[in-house]
Amino acid sequence: MAGVLRTITLSEERLAAFQGERGAYSEDACFKYFGNGSKTKPFPDFKSVFEAVEQDSVTHAVVPVENSIEGSVTQVNDLLLDHDLVVTGEVIVPVKHCLMVHPDADFDSIAEVSSHPQALGQCRKFLQNYPQWRQIPAYDTAGSARTVAESGRTDLAAIASRRAASVYGLKILKEDIQSEVVNYTRFFILEKNPSPVKDANKTSIVFATKNVPGALHKAMGELASRGINLSKLESRPRRNKPWVYVFYADFDGNIDDPNCHAAVGGLLRSGAFVKVLGSYKRAESWVDNSG
Repeated sequence: MAGVLRTITLSEERLAAFQGERGAYSEDACFKYFGNGSKTKPFPDFKSVFEAVEQDSVTHAVVPVENSIEGSVTQVNDLLLDHDLVVTGEVIVPVKHCLMVHPDADFDSIAEVSSHPQALGQCRKFLQNYPQWRQIPAYDTAGSARTVAESGRTDLAAIASRRAASVYGLKILKEDIQSEVVNYTRFFILEKNPSPVKDANKTSIVFATKNVPGALHKAMGELASRGINLSKLESRPRRNKPWVYVFYADFDGNIDDPNCHAAVGGLLRSGAFVKVLGSYKRAESWVDNSG
């Protein structure tokens, strides 16, 4: 009808980048955060994911920042410091690894098993039962599943998600092979020029202290003296600056809250630098209720 403007919905405009292949846990995170059926676009590495947002070829990026077993994803942390994208959300995805093979394969035919190094590490106890299997690191869990499918090899297995097995037509030999029942990966949602997040209640920053005695204690005092709860603190070496360290921190509250704003101002005055990665709404639950 002439003169009537069509409203474009957010789901139609949104395109989320993730690292890996279709079926990756990062794509699971996209669907969990934005909803099933959301538009996603895979990229081969984390640097390409960040650049895709910066170049406006996608609207969002979804990247893993830490795993409850293996710890932080250091490459992503470095990219968060080097790029000017903003954290606007977080989502926590339960990681349930499956051992999968070509439909004609079985346990006895396996000689090699492939997956992302973190996934291999998360399944260490299971893999110890099969010392004869050669472990092959891959750049992505779903990518290893794709390799098994495309190669047609019956001596190669992959460790990836149940959805990856479905995507690539593989047979699952065993589910939930991760060493710990409680295995979660936390993901950040990144945007280029976002609007402030409504009801944001968590903030992530990166900061460095001056090289003087008590510098970190003083930095922590900026938060403690204002009653701000620090939920994460981790040091990382500064790339290209040997023996210089930066600190990644999460704390409760919105950067626009007076106390949080004042605390960050105090860090700026007393430290070497501060970068606010973003304020966002805390993920609602760590608990997997999917059954």
